[in-house]
Amino acid sequence: MSERQISSTPDVCEVFCYDEEKVQHLQNRVHEVNGLSALFKALGDETRLKIAYALTLEKELCVCDIANILGSTVATASHHLRLLKHLGVAKSRKEGKLVFYSLDDDHVKDIIQIALEHWKEIEAK
Repeated sequence: MSERQISSTPDVCEVFCYDEEKVQHLQNRVHEVNGLSALFKALGDETRLKIAYALTLEKELCVCDIANILGSTVATASHHLRLLKHLGVAKSRKEGKLVFYSLDDDHVKDIIQIALEHWKEIEAK
């Protein structure tokens, strides 16, 4: 390991050095998350996150339910729901003239519940 002075900032190493074995191992693994940011992009919008959270609390909601929960238009709710569906967060089914949405699978529900639990812990500090 070679070292050289780089910074005196408290959030940065004071010398530059790295563990070649760890770096090589992780360089071969980090590509595994390619594309995963789309999931976080979908949930990174406050409105879409509220929709997804509502769908963790109720198994299924129609577009009109979601619009009323959000206090938005049906068009706005529908726009966000289409994006959530396109990104694999939600799925839909049509029943007559109504379209019902639910989470695509329990993994999404788990991600939201774990994130909410983590956020509550951060706020409590």
